[in-house]
Amino acid sequence: MAEKGGGGIIGVDVGGTFTDLVQIAPDGSLKIAKTPTTPSNQALGVLSAIETVGADLPAVDLIVHGTTTTTNAVLERKLARTGLITTRGFRDVLELGRRTRPQAYGMFGTFRPVIPRDLRFEVEERMLADGAIHIPLDEAGVESAARALLAAGCESVVVHFLHAYANPAHEKRAGEIIASLWPNDHITLAHEILSEAREFERGVTAAVNASVRPLIERYVEHLASALGKRGYRRELLIVNGNGGMVGAASVGQEAVKTVMSGPASGVMAAAWTGRQAGITNLITYDMGGTSTDVALIRDGEPGVSGEIEIEYAMPIHVPMVDVRTVGAGGGSIARVNAAGLLEVGPESAGADPGPICYGRGGEAPTISDANLLLGRLAPPPGTKGAAEEADALRARVEGIFAARLADPLGLSPVEAAEAVIRVANTHMAGAIRMVSLSLGADPRDFALFAFGGAGPLHAAALARELGVPRVLVPPRPGITNAIGCAVADLRHDFVRTLNRPLDAVDEAGLHEIIADQRRRGEALIGRESIGVKEIRHLHSMDMQFIGQTHLLRVPLDGPAPTRRELQARFESAYRKRFKVELPEIRANLVNVNTSVIGTRPPLDLTALIRPEGRKESLGEAQTGRRPVRLNGRWHETPIYRRDLLPLDARITGPAVIEQMDTTILIEPGDLCVGDRQGNLVITIGGAQDGA
Repeated sequence: MAEKGGGGIIGVDVGGTFTDLVQIAPDGSLKIAKTPTTPSNQALGVLSAIETVGADLPAVDLIVHGTTTTTNAVLERKLARTGLITTRGFRDVLELGRRTRPQAYGMFGTFRPVIPRDLRFEVEERMLADGAIHIPLDEAGVESAARALLAAGCESVVVHFLHAYANPAHEKRAGEIIASLWPNDHITLAHEILSEAREFERGVTAAVNASVRPLIERYVEHLASALGKRGYRRELLIVNGNGGMVGAASVGQEAVKTVMSGPASGVMAAAWTGRQAGITNLITYDMGGTSTDVALIRDGEPGVSGEIEIEYAMPIHVPMVDVRTVGAGGGSIARVNAAGLLEVGPESAGADPGPICYGRGGEAPTISDANLLLGRLAPPPGTKGAAEEADALRARVEGIFAARLADPLGLSPVEAAEAVIRVANTHMAGAIRMVSLSLGADPRDFALFAFGGAGPLHAAALARELGVPRVLVPPRPGITNAIGCAVADLRHDFVRTLNRPLDAVDEAGLHEIIADQRRRGEALIGRESIGVKEIRHLHSMDMQFIGQTHLLRVPLDGPAPTRRELQARFESAYRKRFKVELPEIRANLVNVNTSVIGTRPPLDLTALIRPEGRKESLGEAQTGRRPVRLNGRWHETPIYRRDLLPLDARITGPAVIEQMDTTILIEPGDLCVGDRQGNLVITIGGAQDGA
């Protein structure tokens, strides 16, 4: 499916089910496309989306791409064969990890380290925590280990020495020795990826970088080459997990930063849209075909964390947008387990064959099928308008629900469908609580930003359960991640470990570290092929009370904080987060963080829904009515086409709004109002309150 226009900037995002694209022309006209993702080679789906909109690639100024290549590789363990060279005695750090269990209340579990034990080699060397050399580097041992890894078929290698963040001399020398033998440049030095204490987290992060580097480089080179053959002459940019972007030519050097690339682009689009709409405190809710991603945006800035764990014992300690994921998407499969309980997800029907209601041969009941049975979703475009085909499809969905869910549970098919929705909503509400309540944020102070192909169908119910007062639905929810690629800024993040009591920190040295981080970021942005409107700097410190394990990030106003200011800010942040004051305990400054952001010129996206297509009245935008099951009973519900809605439309629920890329459900008692940017704002209970 596609809409035609003209254009110069392309944003394209690969999701688990669909690949989404938006093309923005210099005159503001738009083209959008949504094509099936091609998991075996994501580039094919990207090229298909570009062909769908008929893009004139020689005329395109910029292509920005959000990818799940590295995320999928890590989660599925489809990694490049990689070796590790580390300090003697620390070969098993990647497996020892922290004092945790895969299942909090279980005695059993499985864990696969990124690099297997037979590919982890030790060499003599030892650096102390203050940077002093305790044992010189055994250079012959490094050479021997490198040759052994090559003989074992390794394509990539990581060097991870103890305390290299304090003095990287041994890692740098080992890198030089390996480079003289290694047949490619897939050599990762841990301190270059993460220059902070905690050898487990630093080692895992570096190991992930080394393991995915060959994969992302091959993928990006293949895609860039294919685009070049079709006439594209500019550099391909890749969205990083921090919400910024980096040129394809340098993406492999810090490949680990592309983990969470796709979800990050959606959060950046949400922040951008919220700022335009004047709603800057948002909980983002992206429900796609495979999973649901949620994140928190305060004062227009997405939360960025350097302590993301994408699965058990897999900490990725580079700054990334703090996104939490649950396995609940439109294609999530529902089943009755051996205990007779209903489960939904995390397995998904994917794009092929997909849910039953796709009409492509799917046989597993999914969330999308439940929404079809409840009247919330219309039959897919292939059957729309053909009543007998639509009835046959619905009958097939109902029959499978009866056999696989309803009969074992002692329910009717419709009741089983309602149960599937309730279970899925419970999973997603839990994820939203994780990014709000667990971080000291009250959901009642935020609006829910609903996007993804399935998000606007479930958003009102989730908002009501969580006490969120409003839901913001952007003009094109199903391609929001692609829009995020188009509006993303350039961003580079830096971290440096000091790990010393605050009263022992040298203020002048601290200020020089911050200044150096600013200079490095500005230099990197200056080398990119895309211009920026301005450069912004964000500064923070990771701090703790002496004796504590966990860190608290403390934001700063400027690049030259005093010790007294740091102490006051840390105590304030600690009190705000934990409601406790501990004035008798000394503070410890662990990490110095700087983000350098190149802000791109603003884009006008009001044409995401063409103004000339909108009607003067709500009645002209109504396409029909159908029964919709809500709150345990059927409602004869008006159906609207979003492209036809007046810009200032006011709709009282129940109502269904359909568009190319999603369906929006307005529940009884809720009020939906359009704004000047083309967004829809749903006020929960607004119709009853007279809002």
